[in-house]
Amino acid sequence: MKVLLLALLAGGAQAQLPDIQEIMRRVAFNQARTQAARREFVYHQKQNVRLRRSNGKVAREEFREYDITPASRGLHRELISVQGRYEKNGDYVVYDEPQKEADGIDAGLVEGFSEDLMKDDSRDGLDAGLFPLTYHQQLKYEFRLVGAETYRGRRVYRVAFDPKDRFDWKGEALIDADEFQPVFVSTRLGRGIPLAVKALLGTDVKGLGFSVAYQKFADGVWFPVSYGGEFDLHVLFFYKRTISVSMTNTDFRRVDVNSQVSYASETQ
Repeated sequence: MKVLLLALLAGGAQAQLPDIQEIMRRVAFNQARTQAARREFVYHQKQNVRLRRSNGKVAREEFREYDITPASRGLHRELISVQGRYEKNGDYVVYDEPQKEADGIDAGLVEGFSEDLMKDDSRDGLDAGLFPLTYHQQLKYEFRLVGAETYRGRRVYRVAFDPKDRFDWKGEALIDADEFQPVFVSTRLGRGIPLAVKALLGTDVKGLGFSVAYQKFADGVWFPVSYGGEFDLHVLFFYKRTISVSMTNTDFRRVDVNSQVSYASETQ
């Protein structure tokens, strides 16, 4: 009898879950709304890109800090500081300026991740293609409601998504059940590098994926506060690196002609 009662209660709770299409419709609406609201905020951003050799030794790493302000399209990033190092002849060379003209694959990857992957025309500075929550990105995916749970004291819906094109991203998102905003999203490639490419070029990417955590700072305004990923890259049979990328956003301030309000990020 007790087992039957629990099963009935579980079935009733499941039946009360909203339709996945309705969840994602509201998420898409809120993504558009919060993008506009973010133009009232400035904040500070820290980045770290690290490349390690197959023996675990750091080949190159770089730390950058930016002040982020809204622009007419997307955002403007003012570089505040750069601290980096790279291995050369068994020792590390330290630098404090971007190495845009530096030779080598390592330097190009570090610059590319900082300038491209962690910058976008969106108001949050993330590549919208990595996290398919806006209306246009949702059109490329199939969504499935896994269930409801509690995450950091808030009720959330766990949503799984798969790409209609297998070479796009797949993953899961935790959606706040009250405000229909993303709380946490993780993605990985829907399918790896084709075998033909591996055979001809010796190129492979393993474990490619990213995750982002969001936090609420004002009514209807959520920002990504941490972002990162780690994966292995093998190119042309001779180049092997484990690449880790991380970004944190802090010191959020709402700025307008009448007031300036600061928001402190929670410890992640």
